[in-house]
Amino acid sequence: MAVYAATAAGVCAAVAAARAGARVVVLEPGRHVGGMTSGGLGYTDVGDVRALGGMAAEFRAAVADHYSVQVGRYAGPEPHVAEEILTRWLDAAGVTLVLGARVSAAEVRDRRIVSAEFDDGTAVTAAVFIDAGYEGDLLAAAGASCAVGREDRALHGELFAGRREVAPGRHATPPWISPFRDDESGREPGALLPQIKPEPMAEVGSGDGGVMSFGYRVCLSRAPDRVPFRKRDGYDDAQWELGRRIFADAERRGDVHPAGRYVGLEPNLPGGKADGNSLGPFSLSVLDGSAWQYPSATADRREEIRLHHLHHAEDLLWFLANDPAVPISVRRGMQEWGLPADEFADTGHMPHQLYVREARRMRSDTILTERDLRGGLIPHDVIALGSYHLDIREVQRAWRWVYEHPDPIAMVVTEGYLSVPVPIYGIGYSALVPSRAECENLIVAVCVSASHVAFSSLRMEPQYQMLGQAAGTAAALAARSGKPVQDIDVHTLQDRLRDAGAVLSVP
Repeated sequence: MAVYAATAAGVCAAVAAARAGARVVVLEPGRHVGGMTSGGLGYTDVGDVRALGGMAAEFRAAVADHYSVQVGRYAGPEPHVAEEILTRWLDAAGVTLVLGARVSAAEVRDRRIVSAEFDDGTAVTAAVFIDAGYEGDLLAAAGASCAVGREDRALHGELFAGRREVAPGRHATPPWISPFRDDESGREPGALLPQIKPEPMAEVGSGDGGVMSFGYRVCLSRAPDRVPFRKRDGYDDAQWELGRRIFADAERRGDVHPAGRYVGLEPNLPGGKADGNSLGPFSLSVLDGSAWQYPSATADRREEIRLHHLHHAEDLLWFLANDPAVPISVRRGMQEWGLPADEFADTGHMPHQLYVREARRMRSDTILTERDLRGGLIPHDVIALGSYHLDIREVQRAWRWVYEHPDPIAMVVTEGYLSVPVPIYGIGYSALVPSRAECENLIVAVCVSASHVAFSSLRMEPQYQMLGQAAGTAAALAARSGKPVQDIDVHTLQDRLRDAGAVLSVP
């Protein structure tokens, strides 16, 4: 059996399959194990802990055991500890790990993947393949149907689908901030400030293909040996004019926050470290629309986009700690932090994983939608539970004319953020497998069949771990029986998952 991508989902898939007796190889396009779980996302959103079971619960227990604390004492482990745990799991299960293996094509014959081909020219054969990558590259290479970005509200009858209304909120840009380099420049070409998506917004409720913003979840430290933020070669002072205007506006309104608020610091990690997230209208998230290109981009273009996001994170940290336009209290607060000397040593102490919040999503015979999640539906083929909010992060920073007397005024707007509670709901096995007419030996553990709105809740790392475990267990059953993945006995799968600690229902 072959698993593509050593994300936490991929590790759980591989280990679950190996524990079931399968011989497994994991092919990871990068150089590290764990994806976002070890790539900066230390403050892990879990939702309702009653819904956590199986290998997600096992991982939480391993974290607690490592630090000799109660389960749940920390929101997540330090990044290097997460990677150590997951790597140890692979080793203990006898899984073969291949790093630097990026899929380039797949040979499909009679609706089965015969082999997956990689960019170094090698090919891998397997009875069953699992795509555990954030991008769905193996899924796409196999010719399975997929979707990208926001759909129209009418497609699935979803209230929260499509382009959102621009509304005030914690992530919204304050009003009256001009998008132009020069307030007199009007609509002249090149007049917009950097970090603003130039294309006009779609109509409210329309599908525009927009994906949630990407960024780097930086790990920061106050330790004496912390690595100071650096002014990168290529740092462009003009890139940060919008930030200066936002801070000037905050000072005028008396609304300057503590430094940690501007990078969403959650200092609930061991070792005095903190996880930085996107928070507020000007953050670690990149909102200029470059993420929209990423899901279907070439490997070279993706690398350009990744570096664009990495440089944004590095430069934002420098800007907040050093730019004279940043309020002195914020600068002083940021200067108390730095990059941890014992994390990400081979990538300049910045995380090795870009936070790809969403890319492709499989489009199968079953599509999870907003209605399923908000209704708390538990399908008959449930293999894992979910519970986290519908959590759509900002999709774009755009601008629009506001028609005031006597002349219209141009304003920067941030659009797309949404957070809506949901009850515990079930994820069915049918959302993990392609249509039978497209592929019979592929299971998808991350880019599952869901609408954009539903995926915003599914996309949490603990849920990926549970989906990975289900995918690996199912793959082992399919490989042993020789049946298409669509034909395995779901009741047997559910029994195996329960035996391994999965939670498939709650009182």
